Amino acid sequence: MRHGAVLLAGLLAAACGGPAGDGGEAASETTATEPAASGPLFVDRAAETGLDFHHFNGATGRYYMAEVMGAGGALFDYDLDGDLDVYLVQGSMLGDDRYEQALFPLPGGPPEGGRLFRNLLAESGELRFEDVTADSGLTATGFGMGAFAGDVDNDGDPDLYVTHLGHNRLWRNEGDGTFTDVTAASGTDDRRWSTGASFVDYDRDGSLDLYVANYVDFTPERNKECYAASSALDYCGPLSYSPYPDRLLRNRGDGVFEDVSVAARIAVVSGPGLGVVAADFDRDGWPDLYVANDDTANFLWRNQGDGTFADEALLAGVAFNQAGEAEASMGVDAGDFDGDGDDDLFMTHIDDETNTLYRNDGAGVFEDSTAAAALGPPSRGRTGFGAAWFDVDNDGRLDLLAVNGHVRIDPLQAAAGEPYPLLQSDQLFRNAADGRFVEASAAAGPHFADRAVGRGAAFGDVDNDGDTDVLVTRNNGPVRLLLNQAGEGRRWVGLRLLTAPGGRDAYGARVALRLADGRTLWRRARADGSYLVSNDPRVLAGLGADGEPAEVTVHWPDGAVESWPGAAAPVGRYTVLVQGTGRTVEPAPAGAAGR
Repeated sequence: MRHGAVLLAGLLAAACGGPAGDGGEAASETTATEPAASGPLFVDRAAETGLDFHHFNGATGRYYMAEVMGAGGALFDYDLDGDLDVYLVQGSMLGDDRYEQALFPLPGGPPEGGRLFRNLLAESGELRFEDVTADSGLTATGFGMGAFAGDVDNDGDPDLYVTHLGHNRLWRNEGDGTFTDVTAASGTDDRRWSTGASFVDYDRDGSLDLYVANYVDFTPERNKECYAASSALDYCGPLSYSPYPDRLLRNRGDGVFEDVSVAARIAVVSGPGLGVVAADFDRDGWPDLYVANDDTANFLWRNQGDGTFADEALLAGVAFNQAGEAEASMGVDAGDFDGDGDDDLFMTHIDDETNTLYRNDGAGVFEDSTAAAALGPPSRGRTGFGAAWFDVDNDGRLDLLAVNGHVRIDPLQAAAGEPYPLLQSDQLFRNAADGRFVEASAAAGPHFADRAVGRGAAFGDVDNDGDTDVLVTRNNGPVRLLLNQAGEGRRWVGLRLLTAPGGRDAYGARVALRLADGRTLWRRARADGSYLVSNDPRVLAGLGADGEPAEVTVHWPDGAVESWPGAAAPVGRYTVLVQGTGRTVEPAPAGAAGR
């Protein structure tokens, strides 16, 4: 570590006082009631598979707010060879600071921007990554935040949108391993501080549109000095700066996006937006948008079906928590954890709050079920970012993982001499099948005992073995690739849903997988959610020890409904289902699609 970093921690310790420690984090741990697994549920394989990447945050001791907020990455099959590749977003120096002033320099010198790693699994049979950034032309420099994959030109391969503190950039996939910067021609730039994003066909015209969350009016030139309760200098919170309105960009289908933020009524309010997720929460056949706003009321943009949206978060019970308080919302995901056919919400928050679970009643009205789900106490004392619903052990029930890391100086860590005193450990919560969740971090593997500054968490089957792995990005730290060991021995079905032969992934499609024992598993094809990341768009459904598919029904984004016999979704493999090749089903009445 550099002398400057140690000096910074020493000054903080002197200002804060207190004994060495981790900020009381151990007190918030709960003990899993399930028996310990025979081995860890996850193992980190980033280093040995060639994912050599260390995030750089540009810190020089000025406490720029942006330093602690990034960065994310993407899991996406950019070369269409059947396995997930990785893009990782990089930071840079801020303002007029020089690299020689950096408190945490990289061993190889100044960063060159984000990195693209190609997965060689399909061609070699071995999970191994190769850095192909130079040959790809994907040279996204600047202070990056998030990465979001989506096929904007309907040519069958995913393009990449990268948000920044400053100019955003859209990279068109040329289909030959290279990318072209089409930001200016496509009209997708934004000079503000953009964070989360979602590709969603909100108008159901067959082309992916783009929702971009903007954060606050911070620039290094307008940096403010903020202080902790101890009077020590600390990072500012979002209320120190004015929030920005978000943007909705409509894809015209000709390579150009039109800014419809005003016409769609998205721009009528501003909020410090971070996580974004699209889902049909009221099951009327039109995708809605939920936005996690930091320390202010969240947005639930209800799609009116006529090109406009209405923010109904307050009426739906998801603007504030059960106590009527705005929370420091960061990460968000939507999924049907209780198996009733509608998408519920999970959100991560700052350390003096708790994470929040909002349960959907089926009509898009939600109840704060955090206490009933036993998710409050174990998350207090943690600052959560990336998170998602996923079936860790393929038992058919959705579990939760949250990636954690402070945004304010931990006085005990500072007093102990920690050079970057924002460290926390990540958490895994298993679905107990009775509405409650049990923390299983102790059995999850060494990664969950390690403390770092966690930010992004991208979920997908990286090694194509039928269970969900997790790519964890860290602020000012190395990337982690957590390979799932818990799903082994359980049956599963994998589906890739395409809008047409050779077409794009059907973001927003809802799958009802009816099993022979009468159960129905509802899953959604999506890449958004979590925090600053893009997820595997394939649908992966765990079936337990002996589950057998009886029927697959797909509710396509344009409103069409089709079904296939269970044999069309063979157990233990990935299958492609193309719209127009199944048996047409009469759509259920609005609001009843999941009943």
